Amino acid sequence: MAGVSADADQKPVIIRISPMAHFAVGFLIVGMLAVILAGPPWVALILLIPITLSLAIVRYRTIADTKTVTARTLLSSETVGWDDIDGLRFSRSSWATAHLKDGRELRLPAVTFATLPQLTEVSGGRVPNPYG
Repeated sequence: MAGVSADADQKPVIIRISPMAHFAVGFLIVGMLAVILAGPPWVALILLIPITLSLAIVRYRTIADTKTVTARTLLSSETVGWDDIDGLRFSRSSWATAHLKDGRELRLPAVTFATLPQLTEVSGGRVPNPYG
């Protein structure tokens, strides 16, 4: 197509928690089984903890395209434009935090220092590539 820009051809980048994290949830369930099987029936409610963790692994992600970044958490999602982001910061948590121009901060789930090259490409250079 003649009138389509290169931005329209760019697919969004989806950065997720590794599905391998479900193995840790599985080990947690195995560890809880002794307590669940030995206790009264209501103790089975503690299985809600690994179920919630597994849902978080599936739901948490950051979706970035050429114009916006969406941070999706367990119960909500927030979309901001690249122009609204002043910079990214890494602190003790392994996930990046976007410092917004209005002074707020937005945690970017699953975005680590290793995934910055993907954000560099999709952001058109707004996020510097630390490796290149």
